[in-house]
Amino acid sequence: MTTVRLGINPITWTNDDVPELGGDTPLETCLSETAEAGYAGTELGGKFPRDSRTLRPILDHYGLALVSGWYDGRICEKEVDEEFEAIRPHLTLLRDLGARHVVYADTSRGRHGAIHDPISRRPKLMDGEWKAYGAKITRLAERFSDFGVGMAFHHHMGTIVETDQEIDRLMHTTGEAVGLLYDTGHCAFSGGDPEQLLRRHVVRVVHVHCKDVRPAMLKKARDTDMSFMGAVMEGIFTVPGDGAIDYPTLLKILADHGYSGWLVVEAEQDPAKAHPLTYATMGYRNLKKLAEGAGFYVHERKG
Repeated sequence: MTTVRLGINPITWTNDDVPELGGDTPLETCLSETAEAGYAGTELGGKFPRDSRTLRPILDHYGLALVSGWYDGRICEKEVDEEFEAIRPHLTLLRDLGARHVVYADTSRGRHGAIHDPISRRPKLMDGEWKAYGAKITRLAERFSDFGVGMAFHHHMGTIVETDQEIDRLMHTTGEAVGLLYDTGHCAFSGGDPEQLLRRHVVRVVHVHCKDVRPAMLKKARDTDMSFMGAVMEGIFTVPGDGAIDYPTLLKILADHGYSGWLVVEAEQDPAKAHPLTYATMGYRNLKKLAEGAGFYVHERKG
């Protein structure tokens, strides 16, 4: 039996991409309710101090570990040395506070515009670019590993690595230093198959984002070519166990392959429509029960 810990992303309370979604919610509310819901840790958000000497006592006060933190990567557009120096302060914060992986998404070629555009209009790599891209990503991930923080590459709507086929190509053109952040909701939203994607690449999974999808909203979003953020605002995502994704099967695959990292609830919704503490608590309870049912031991929070 392998052990996992349950964490959450503060996007449940406050959305960095759309500040009007919970923008007035203080960090203290995010952290106190994270602890109240039962989570052992939190990912970073825009309101978190970026100095370990400042952040450590804050997290300790709430009995929370630092799980990881998102980084807007630009490796497609930059050279490895330049990208590594840009991310070094972020990696330093994560390393100092004990996080094992960085959530690295390549947002080159206009991701921030793309999340507000129809989903069909987003940046893509040409067939001839993948080999060199994979080699560059591998070199960057090796630098991360040498520094002490592994890469968890995040496939994400609106980016150059969005679909199952693009994830396949990324995994086939990169070395083992490139770990995969497996995100159930982004896979489903992109038109993928969460179970088959996981079966193909489970040995590379180092971090898991757990969101569920509301099937009627998923169909509407894809049929009408909505934007990513438009679909989020209308409620495409919810917490695990509250939608259509087959979590018992997915978690059993992870457990059978000895996954022992974090399971992170990251279900961005409009906090005015989805009360954050209510959904955080629901997500924790559902995910804990599902994980234990799949054969995991869930390590409880320390405080």
